[in-house]
Amino acid sequence: MARVTQRRRVRRLHADGSTRERADVLAGEEPLEVRVDGRAFSVTMRTPGDDFDLAVGFLHGEGVVRSWADVAQIDYRSGIGADGMRDYNVVDVRLADGVPPPDPSLERHVYTSSSCGICGTASIESVRRAGAFDLGQDAGVTPLAQLLALPDRLREGQAVFDRTGGVHAAGLFLPGDREGGGGGDGLVLACLREDVGRHNAVDKVVGWALRERGLPLSGSVLQVSGRASFELVQKAALAGIPTLSAVSAPSSLAAELAEDVGLTLLGFNRGTSLNVYTGGHRVGAGS
Repeated sequence: MARVTQRRRVRRLHADGSTRERADVLAGEEPLEVRVDGRAFSVTMRTPGDDFDLAVGFLHGEGVVRSWADVAQIDYRSGIGADGMRDYNVVDVRLADGVPPPDPSLERHVYTSSSCGICGTASIESVRRAGAFDLGQDAGVTPLAQLLALPDRLREGQAVFDRTGGVHAAGLFLPGDREGGGGGDGLVLACLREDVGRHNAVDKVVGWALRERGLPLSGSVLQVSGRASFELVQKAALAGIPTLSAVSAPSSLAAELAEDVGLTLLGFNRGTSLNVYTGGHRVGAGS
Protein backbone atom coordinates (compact mmCIF):
# COMPACT_ATOMS: atom_id res chain seq x y z
CA MET A 1 0.00 0.00 0.00
CA ALA A 2 1.57 3.26 -1.14
CA ARG A 3 0.14 5.17 1.82
CA VAL A 4 2.46 3.32 4.23
CA THR A 5 5.08 5.91 3.27
CA GLN A 6 5.00 9.34 1.65
CA ARG A 7 7.73 11.42 0.01
CA ARG A 8 8.37 15.02 0.93
CA ARG A 9 10.98 17.58 -0.05
CA VAL A 10 13.11 18.76 2.88
CA ARG A 11 15.97 21.18 3.37
CA ARG A 12 18.84 19.79 5.44
CA LEU A 13 20.86 22.34 7.42
CA HIS A 14 24.47 21.67 8.42
CA ALA A 15 26.56 23.21 11.20
CA ASP A 16 28.98 24.67 8.64
CA GLY A 17 26.17 26.78 7.17
CA SER A 18 25.62 24.67 4.06
CA THR A 19 22.19 23.44 3.02
CA ARG A 20 20.94 20.73 0.74
CA GLU A 21 17.53 20.07 -0.75
CA ARG A 22 16.51 16.45 -1.02
CA ALA A 23 13.56 14.09 -0.93
CA ASP A 24 12.73 12.40 2.35
CA VAL A 25 10.46 9.43 3.03
CA LEU A 26 7.99 9.79 5.89
CA ALA A 27 5.93 7.14 7.62
CA GLY A 28 2.26 7.42 6.74
CA GLU A 29 -0.18 8.39 9.47
CA GLU A 30 -3.93 8.52 8.95
CA PRO A 31 -7.01 8.06 11.14
CA LEU A 32 -8.77 4.71 11.20
CA GLU A 33 -12.34 4.60 12.45
CA VAL A 34 -13.28 1.21 13.88
CA ARG A 35 -16.98 0.42 13.80
CA VAL A 36 -18.74 -2.51 15.42
CA ASP A 37 -21.93 -3.60 13.69
CA GLY A 38 -22.07 -0.24 11.96
CA ARG A 39 -21.71 1.80 15.15
CA ALA A 40 -18.64 4.00 15.63
CA PHE A 41 -16.44 2.54 18.39
CA SER A 42 -13.08 4.30 18.22
CA VAL A 43 -10.75 6.31 16.02
CA THR A 44 -7.03 5.64 16.16
CA MET A 45 -4.13 7.21 14.32
CA ARG A 46 -2.15 4.54 12.49
CA THR A 47 0.10 3.71 9.56
CA PRO A 48 -2.19 2.32 6.83
CA GLY A 49 -1.81 -1.39 6.18
CA ASP A 50 -3.02 -4.58 7.90
CA ASP A 51 -6.09 -2.58 8.94
CA PHE A 52 -8.34 -5.60 9.44
CA ASP A 53 -5.81 -7.22 11.77
CA LEU A 54 -5.43 -3.90 13.59
CA ALA A 55 -9.19 -3.58 14.08
CA VAL A 56 -9.64 -7.14 15.31
CA GLY A 57 -6.56 -7.02 17.53
CA PHE A 58 -7.76 -3.76 19.04
CA LEU A 59 -11.25 -5.18 19.66
CA HIS A 60 -9.70 -8.24 21.30
CA GLY A 61 -7.80 -5.98 23.67
CA GLU A 62 -11.07 -4.21 24.47
CA GLY A 63 -12.77 -7.52 25.26
CA VAL A 64 -15.23 -7.22 22.38
CA VAL A 65 -14.03 -10.34 20.54
CA ARG A 66 -12.38 -13.40 22.09
CA SER A 67 -11.67 -15.47 18.99
CA TRP A 68 -11.89 -15.29 15.22
CA ALA A 69 -15.22 -17.14 15.45
CA ASP A 70 -16.67 -14.00 17.04
CA VAL A 71 -16.17 -12.12 13.75
CA ALA A 72 -18.82 -12.66 11.09
CA GLN A 73 -17.52 -10.14 8.56
CA ILE A 74 -15.01 -7.35 8.32
CA ASP A 75 -14.87 -4.80 5.53
CA TYR A 76 -14.00 -1.24 4.61
CA ARG A 77 -16.82 1.27 4.53
CA SER A 78 -17.04 4.05 1.99
CA GLY A 79 -15.07 7.13 2.83
CA ILE A 80 -13.97 9.80 0.40
CA GLY A 81 -10.73 11.67 0.97
CA ALA A 82 -9.86 15.23 -0.02
CA ASP A 83 -8.62 13.97 -3.38
CA GLY A 84 -12.03 12.48 -4.17
CA MET A 85 -10.74 8.93 -3.89
CA ARG A 86 -11.90 6.26 -1.47
CA ASP A 87 -9.65 6.58 1.57
CA TYR A 88 -10.04 3.16 3.24
CA ASN A 89 -10.06 4.78 6.67
CA VAL A 90 -13.22 3.16 8.06
CA VAL A 91 -13.37 -0.53 9.02
CA ASP A 92 -16.61 -2.16 10.13
CA VAL A 93 -16.46 -5.39 12.13
CA ARG A 94 -19.68 -7.38 12.13
CA LEU A 95 -20.00 -9.66 15.14
CA ALA A 96 -21.17 -13.24 14.81
CA ASP A 97 -24.63 -14.23 15.99
CA GLY A 98 -24.77 -14.48 19.74
CA VAL A 99 -21.74 -12.28 20.40
CA PRO A 100 -22.87 -9.44 22.64
CA PRO A 101 -22.25 -5.88 21.45
CA PRO A 102 -19.61 -3.88 23.30
CA ASP A 103 -20.52 -2.13 26.51
CA PRO A 104 -21.18 1.53 25.67
CA SER A 105 -18.73 2.49 28.45
CA LEU A 106 -15.91 1.07 26.33
CA GLU A 107 -16.51 3.49 23.47
CA ARG A 108 -13.73 5.98 22.93
CA HIS A 109 -15.24 9.46 23.12
CA VAL A 110 -12.09 11.07 21.76
CA TYR A 111 -9.62 9.75 19.23
CA THR A 112 -6.69 7.54 20.22
CA SER A 113 -3.35 9.06 19.28
CA SER A 114 -0.55 7.04 17.72
CA SER A 115 1.37 7.21 21.00
CA CYS A 116 -1.40 6.18 23.40
CA GLY A 117 -3.60 3.13 23.22
CA ILE A 118 -5.90 3.90 26.15
CA CYS A 119 -6.34 7.67 25.76
CA GLY A 120 -10.04 8.42 25.52
CA THR A 121 -11.17 5.32 27.41
CA ALA A 122 -14.52 6.24 28.84
CA SER A 123 -13.93 5.05 32.41
CA ILE A 124 -11.07 4.12 34.73
CA GLU A 125 -12.70 0.74 35.34
CA SER A 126 -12.40 -0.13 31.65
CA VAL A 127 -8.65 0.51 31.50
CA ARG A 128 -7.68 -2.81 33.06
CA ARG A 129 -9.33 -5.87 31.59
CA ALA A 130 -9.53 -9.43 32.86
CA GLY A 131 -7.81 -12.03 30.70
CA ALA A 132 -9.15 -15.42 29.70
CA PHE A 133 -5.77 -17.17 29.93
CA ASP A 134 -3.76 -18.19 32.97
CA LEU A 135 -0.16 -17.29 32.14
CA GLY A 136 0.96 -19.09 35.27
CA GLN A 137 0.26 -22.38 33.49
CA ASP A 138 2.77 -21.53 30.74
CA ALA A 139 6.03 -22.94 32.09
CA GLY A 140 8.06 -22.67 28.88
CA VAL A 141 11.69 -21.57 29.19
CA THR A 142 13.60 -19.61 26.52
CA PRO A 143 17.42 -19.61 26.62
CA LEU A 144 18.99 -16.24 27.32
CA ALA A 145 21.00 -16.31 24.09
CA GLN A 146 17.83 -16.65 22.03
CA LEU A 147 16.19 -13.76 23.87
CA LEU A 148 19.23 -11.53 23.34
CA ALA A 149 19.11 -12.22 19.60
CA LEU A 150 15.53 -10.98 19.21
CA PRO A 151 16.13 -7.21 18.89
CA ASP A 152 18.51 -7.73 15.97
CA ARG A 153 16.15 -10.20 14.34
CA LEU A 154 13.30 -7.72 14.71
CA ARG A 155 15.41 -4.90 13.33
CA GLU A 156 16.39 -6.94 10.27
CA GLY A 157 12.72 -7.20 9.30
CA GLN A 158 11.80 -3.52 9.73
CA ALA A 159 11.45 -2.51 6.09
CA VAL A 160 9.38 0.62 6.77
CA PHE A 161 11.79 1.80 9.46
CA ASP A 162 14.66 1.39 7.01
CA ARG A 163 12.92 3.84 4.68
CA THR A 164 11.57 6.32 7.22
CA GLY A 165 13.19 5.89 10.64
CA GLY A 166 9.78 6.76 12.06
CA VAL A 167 7.85 3.64 13.05
CA HIS A 168 7.66 1.16 15.89
CA ALA A 169 7.74 -2.60 15.42
CA ALA A 170 6.38 -5.67 17.18
CA GLY A 171 7.47 -9.19 16.35
CA LEU A 172 5.84 -12.44 17.49
CA PHE A 173 8.33 -15.26 17.95
CA LEU A 174 6.96 -18.78 18.31
CA PRO A 175 8.67 -22.06 19.27
CA GLY A 176 10.23 -23.56 16.15
CA ASP A 177 9.36 -27.12 17.05
CA ARG A 178 5.68 -26.19 16.69
CA GLU A 179 6.05 -23.95 13.66
CA GLY A 180 7.76 -26.47 11.40
CA GLY A 181 9.99 -25.45 8.54
CA GLY A 182 13.13 -26.72 10.19
CA GLY A 183 12.85 -24.34 13.10
CA GLY A 184 14.11 -26.92 15.57
CA ASP A 185 13.96 -25.85 19.17
CA GLY A 186 14.64 -22.16 18.50
CA LEU A 187 12.24 -19.29 18.01
CA VAL A 188 10.67 -18.54 14.62
CA LEU A 189 9.57 -15.03 13.66
CA ALA A 190 5.94 -15.72 12.78
CA CYS A 191 4.67 -12.14 12.36
CA LEU A 192 6.24 -8.68 12.26
CA ARG A 193 4.24 -5.48 12.00
CA GLU A 194 5.26 -1.81 11.92
CA ASP A 195 3.26 1.29 12.76
CA VAL A 196 3.68 4.85 13.99
CA GLY A 197 1.91 3.66 17.15
CA ARG A 198 3.59 0.94 19.19
CA HIS A 199 0.22 -0.24 20.49
CA ASN A 200 -1.04 -0.44 16.88
CA ALA A 201 1.90 -2.64 15.92
CA VAL A 202 1.01 -5.02 18.75
CA ASP A 203 -2.69 -4.98 17.83
CA LYS A 204 -1.77 -5.88 14.25
CA VAL A 205 0.26 -8.84 15.52
CA VAL A 206 -2.52 -10.01 17.84
CA GLY A 207 -5.12 -9.62 15.09
CA TRP A 208 -2.98 -11.71 12.75
CA ALA A 209 -2.57 -14.39 15.39
CA LEU A 210 -6.29 -14.43 16.16
CA ARG A 211 -7.04 -14.98 12.48
CA GLU A 212 -4.24 -17.38 11.59
CA ARG A 213 -3.55 -19.39 14.74
CA GLY A 214 -5.99 -18.72 17.52
CA LEU A 215 -5.14 -17.86 21.11
CA PRO A 216 -3.46 -18.30 23.56
CA LEU A 217 0.04 -17.90 22.13
CA SER A 218 1.68 -20.33 24.52
CA GLY A 219 5.47 -20.42 24.61
CA SER A 220 5.77 -17.26 22.53
CA VAL A 221 7.82 -14.09 22.96
CA LEU A 222 6.65 -10.65 21.87
CA GLN A 223 9.60 -8.39 21.03
CA VAL A 224 8.91 -4.66 20.72
CA SER A 225 11.17 -1.91 19.46
CA GLY A 226 10.45 0.67 22.16
CA ARG A 227 9.46 0.75 25.78
CA ALA A 228 7.08 -1.59 27.59
CA SER A 229 4.04 0.33 28.77
CA PHE A 230 1.08 -0.83 30.81
CA GLU A 231 -1.03 -1.17 27.68
CA LEU A 232 1.49 -3.41 25.91
CA VAL A 233 1.75 -5.72 28.91
CA GLN A 234 -2.04 -5.90 29.03
CA LYS A 235 -2.36 -6.66 25.32
CA ALA A 236 0.27 -9.40 25.59
CA ALA A 237 -1.40 -10.96 28.62
CA LEU A 238 -4.84 -10.90 27.01
CA ALA A 239 -3.41 -12.76 24.00
CA GLY A 240 -1.83 -15.42 26.22
CA ILE A 241 1.73 -14.30 25.39
CA PRO A 242 3.91 -15.31 28.37
CA THR A 243 6.99 -13.18 27.61
CA LEU A 244 7.30 -9.54 26.55
CA SER A 245 10.74 -8.21 25.66
CA ALA A 246 11.42 -4.52 25.06
CA VAL A 247 14.45 -2.63 23.78
CA SER A 248 13.82 0.14 26.29
CA ALA A 249 12.45 0.38 29.83
CA PRO A 250 9.08 -0.65 31.25
CA SER A 251 6.97 1.67 33.33
CA SER A 252 6.36 0.95 37.00
CA LEU A 253 2.71 0.09 36.33
CA ALA A 254 3.71 -2.22 33.48
CA ALA A 255 5.97 -4.17 35.85
CA GLU A 256 3.24 -4.33 38.49
CA LEU A 257 0.71 -5.66 35.99
CA ALA A 258 3.19 -8.18 34.58
CA GLU A 259 3.84 -9.52 38.07
CA ASP A 260 0.12 -9.70 38.84
CA VAL A 261 -0.73 -11.72 35.71
CA GLY A 262 2.37 -13.93 35.69
CA LEU A 263 3.99 -12.46 32.59
CA THR A 264 7.76 -12.42 32.07
CA LEU A 265 8.78 -8.82 31.44
CA LEU A 266 12.21 -8.05 29.96
CA GLY A 267 13.60 -4.59 29.32
CA PHE A 268 16.72 -2.91 27.94
CA ASN A 269 17.25 -5.91 25.68
CA ARG A 270 20.07 -4.57 23.53
CA GLY A 271 21.56 -7.84 22.29
CA THR A 272 24.31 -8.20 24.90
CA SER A 273 22.34 -7.92 28.14
CA LEU A 274 18.81 -7.43 29.41
CA ASN A 275 16.93 -6.70 32.62
CA VAL A 276 14.45 -9.20 34.03
CA TYR A 277 11.68 -7.37 35.85
CA THR A 278 9.24 -10.22 36.43
CA GLY A 279 8.94 -13.93 35.64
CA GLY A 280 12.63 -14.81 35.61
CA HIS A 281 11.80 -18.52 35.70
CA ARG A 282 11.15 -18.39 31.94
CA VAL A 283 14.67 -17.19 31.16
CA GLY A 284 17.03 -20.13 30.79
CA ALA A 285 20.75 -20.52 30.46
CA GLY A 286 22.63 -21.60 27.35
CA SER A 287 21.57 -21.20 23.73
